[in-house]
Amino acid sequence: MPTIRRLPENLVNRIAAGEVVERPAAALKELVENAIDAGSTQIAVRLANGGLDLIEVTDDGCGMAPDEMALALERHATSKLPDEAIELVATLGFRGEALPSIASVARLTLESRAKGAAEGWRRVVDHGQLAGEGPAALPPGTRIRVEDLFGRVPARRKFLRSPRSEYAACLDVVRRLAMARPEIGFTLEHDGRRALAVQGGEGLANRVARLVARELAEDGVVIDAERGFARLTGVAGLPTFNRGVADHQYLFVNGRPVKDRLLVGAVRGAYADMLARDRHAVLALFLEVPPEEVDVNVHPAKTEVRFRDPAFIRGFLVSGLRHALESEGKRTAQTPAAGAMGNWQAEPLAPLGPQSAFPSSGGTSAAPLWPAASPSLFGAPRVSEAGQAWRGYEQAVMAPAGRAEVAEPLEPEQAEFPLGVARGQVAHTYIVAEAADGLVIVDQHAAHERLVLERLKAAGAGDKVAAAQALLLPEVVELDEPACDRLEENAGKLATFGLAIERFGPNAMLVRSIPAPLAKSDVSALVQDIADDLAQNGDVLLLGERLDHVLATMACHGSVRAGRALSVAEMNALLREMERTPRSGQCNHGRPTWVKLAHGDIEKLFGRK
Repeated sequence: MPTIRRLPENLVNRIAAGEVVERPAAALKELVENAIDAGSTQIAVRLANGGLDLIEVTDDGCGMAPDEMALALERHATSKLPDEAIELVATLGFRGEALPSIASVARLTLESRAKGAAEGWRRVVDHGQLAGEGPAALPPGTRIRVEDLFGRVPARRKFLRSPRSEYAACLDVVRRLAMARPEIGFTLEHDGRRALAVQGGEGLANRVARLVARELAEDGVVIDAERGFARLTGVAGLPTFNRGVADHQYLFVNGRPVKDRLLVGAVRGAYADMLARDRHAVLALFLEVPPEEVDVNVHPAKTEVRFRDPAFIRGFLVSGLRHALESEGKRTAQTPAAGAMGNWQAEPLAPLGPQSAFPSSGGTSAAPLWPAASPSLFGAPRVSEAGQAWRGYEQAVMAPAGRAEVAEPLEPEQAEFPLGVARGQVAHTYIVAEAADGLVIVDQHAAHERLVLERLKAAGAGDKVAAAQALLLPEVVELDEPACDRLEENAGKLATFGLAIERFGPNAMLVRSIPAPLAKSDVSALVQDIADDLAQNGDVLLLGERLDHVLATMACHGSVRAGRALSVAEMNALLREMERTPRSGQCNHGRPTWVKLAHGDIEKLFGRK
């Protein structure tokens, strides 16, 4: 039988390093978090070769005395837990293993000077062994250098990615921490090149827009919601401002960057009927809850959290996001793209022939009015008579491509309409309206699709019971006993969605009716998915999201189709309803329902500005 033995200190540190310092970005995260917890107002980061050769973090925080520096390099020594109440920790880091773990797999130089001290102190640890210490000249604060990470652990180093990939991970770490602390200034240099620089003291919305996407300043909504003990702040992009991947979603809990499935699912649920399934929202959300309501010590790197009441947190995030988006729902990220605007530029006409293009009073010139290439400009055949050519030009150019109304001036009450008054329809698909501040073009199908969906959702809002489809023969769904217990506890809530179930023995549920929109779905699979959803989130979520998806599909098929001619009254009625309907700025798939050309844009097209 193998003998149990106590591992040597250096091996214990290397094992701890495997949990905490899996790559340069992980080491950088620990160092920057320490700098933030030290009360810094400015943090500077320097990297070389993606952090493999050098990671240097300099701050102007409180600093450390020489004896504290020695303790900081020992395992399980920390200043961040004044007592044993680990569940009430309010700092970013508290394990007390980061510095000794990093020092066991790299050459670490720790320099620090406490505020008010006459001089600083340096302590060098080379792969777990003290290599020297002595006085150091530096301003108040701390500077840590990590060199040759995993240099003597080739088995770990060969699993690292390329320097470019490791640098990208480091940049993401600094970006996330800088986003959560707008009061602190951050700089990041890589191989001598400045990659990131933000000044401290700027507002949260400005900091997020600078670090995530500058377009968020115009195409995002500011969130500030409270419910009970929780508060949600941040910036969320309009549904029409989206990405093809979810790597522009930044989530924070009590200032700590996290990657939590519950929060990601809440974001997906909030945007469920406003984005296509392959598109993702752009946002940064900051959730603040009391420390006793969240466990941040469930992962060595503290990137995952566990909430005491996950159903409350998810519902709060979904409702807070939806409320913010609805308050700005008539907006859309709809600035015309530069390429699209370029298509409006006037095409130069081919030069005219040497003879006059217009018939003279006494001449009978048989020269063609337009050169040979001109028919492609107007779609009219060539003619040989000048008079016939002019009449062909009038018919081809002056005949409208769409229906239009007489451009009467806006009445005073009409000028108050944000989407203006309908002037015509182009290609039986787009409504052209004149607003007080520009020209509005509306996609009639996309707009009506959103309006129909909002009507369908409003019909089942509040305490109303959703329409149910009774099953001719009740269906028995077999599940394990805990799943049946969860379904039985939520039977009343499920009934409001139209799903009527009851217990049928210890390991089965009897389904008597299902929501009418889901009448053709697999009953057994539906109930099993809901049971799984209850196990994961502790609340009935999946069914509501499924119903939203079905309603979105119904709205798409029940909307005004492209290619249908509308009367002026119908067009104006559509515009007025859009102005009253939440989230009317985008369709159910995240595309804009209208775009606007401001007067200034139109003037630029004609060279007036």
